Amino acid sequence: MAHTISRSRLVLFALKYTNRIKPRNLIPLKYQRLCFHTNWILEAKGKELFMPSLSPTMESGTIVKWLKKEGDKINPGDAIADIQTDKAVVAMEVEDEVVLAKIIVPEGTKDIKVGTLIALTVEEGEDWKSVELPDAVSSSTPTAPTPSAPTPSAPSVSQSDEPPPPGQQNVSMPALSPTMTTGTIVKWLKREGDEIQPGDAIAEIQTDKAVMTFEIEDEAILAKILVPEGSQVEVGQLIAVTVEKGMDWTKAVIPQTLKATTPSPAPAVPAKSSSEKGQVYGLAVKRLLEEYGLDPNFIKGTGRPNRILKSDVLSYIETNNIKKVQLKGDTVAPGKVDKGKKAEPMVVPGRPSAYEDIPVSNIRSVIAKRLGESKSIIPHSYSTIDIKINKLIEIRKQLKEDGINVSVNDFITKAVSHALIECPTINTLYTNDKVVRAPNIDISIAVASPMGLITPIVFDAPSKSLLEISTTIRELAGKAKAGTLKPQEFQGGSFTISNLGMFGIKEFSAIINPPQTAILAVGTGRSELSDTLETVTKMMATLSYDRRAIAENDAADFLAVLRAMLENPTFLAIGKIQELRHMND
Repeated sequence: MAHTISRSRLVLFALKYTNRIKPRNLIPLKYQRLCFHTNWILEAKGKELFMPSLSPTMESGTIVKWLKKEGDKINPGDAIADIQTDKAVVAMEVEDEVVLAKIIVPEGTKDIKVGTLIALTVEEGEDWKSVELPDAVSSSTPTAPTPSAPTPSAPSVSQSDEPPPPGQQNVSMPALSPTMTTGTIVKWLKREGDEIQPGDAIAEIQTDKAVMTFEIEDEAILAKILVPEGSQVEVGQLIAVTVEKGMDWTKAVIPQTLKATTPSPAPAVPAKSSSEKGQVYGLAVKRLLEEYGLDPNFIKGTGRPNRILKSDVLSYIETNNIKKVQLKGDTVAPGKVDKGKKAEPMVVPGRPSAYEDIPVSNIRSVIAKRLGESKSIIPHSYSTIDIKINKLIEIRKQLKEDGINVSVNDFITKAVSHALIECPTINTLYTNDKVVRAPNIDISIAVASPMGLITPIVFDAPSKSLLEISTTIRELAGKAKAGTLKPQEFQGGSFTISNLGMFGIKEFSAIINPPQTAILAVGTGRSELSDTLETVTKMMATLSYDRRAIAENDAADFLAVLRAMLENPTFLAIGKIQELRHMND
């Protein structure tokens, strides 16, 4: 055997320095493996890249997009892939100077467990094309999702089981919030064939939090829109196809998996039945259709998705001057809808009045689901305390006279941040059956928006002054109500404050927002007579806490510190040094 090895190396050494060099693939593979380690001359030994854990609760991830191609050089700190975790889409970076030799897991593969081999790299100068693939991977490499049949709406774009040609990218529904599982495409901002510049927004997507714009970071051409406006799709599902600038976008290849998962657009002509067209309507609309003898297939619904609203039927009746038909059992003569007069439903004696079905938004659906899970899984405990806020109101009035407008909620936020420093057991997260102490004090503020509840975050609250907290909360609340919050402005948080005092609510208990372990519910101020018959203003605060992570005495300590700070808020307003000087004077 030793003789064979020496002879083989001499032969290969001689061939290297002759003009008659034979291609590597002419050497039988069995001799390569029998004579010497394949990394020595024929194949490069690759360095393995595994699916990283990009969040504390991440167990699996989806490779949304490879940012590097096989053969590309990677410098330290370069991002090589966008990975969708259980929180958001995060870039995976490499800290070594290497070459991407082999992509093992293709784009779009879902639920890749942390620690799974996803790629191989080699040192710069090695032949990346001859990288040695581990035997354990070669037989179990994940494959891209199985394609399906072509959609009838795209005759000029071919569909194939083959991988997409070089230069084409499949665009998936992104996770634009940590709790987003589905999204609704409100509007496409680009049309097929339009050029996309880096940073351009291509669509408006309604998440479980707000309506947000979806941006593309590469220069490309939008080749095919796979999901029509108004469709609700799951995160990770393909919604569009792009190609590189200069390519023929009409030759893009669509994966066949879209047929089973992508909602089809409504047909251009009226169908024969409402089930074929997919129209949806409530009892009030059904009543109107029966009263006027209308076919719902000829009425265009403006609700989402494919929902006929009461206003749609009334507008159709008014436009076409349609008269009521005689219903069986009606004792009232059918009325007439004159042109120019808005139609109103007729109330028939002995029958229930009509009503309108209001669809639940995606945001409210997710909120209801998460709150239900929180109440059913987390053992909630509650502690309530009364806080005198006479001095707080007095200081706030003095600041207002000096032109500084701060709210009671700003004082509460500042006091909570310092109370969490004194009581770090409250500033914790409960994940994977473990209590994790949060490294920073990031306070979420519950804000009611037209689309539902959202919690923008005041990051590193203890380092901010009272005025900075006031400005930050005002800006975040405005963005939340306008639906323009960025994901990084509401993702995370270690503690939440929900204040309904401005609505006159005296007392309430809030539901914990997991993985946080506590939330503070604040009520309105109320006037009472003290034992000395003096009028005092009190405010009730209730702490909801996870009993698995926080004990009763820890909750009591936190509320006691919070009360002490709010009943003497001079430190919150002007700082500790100024307070000491003020007391000495």
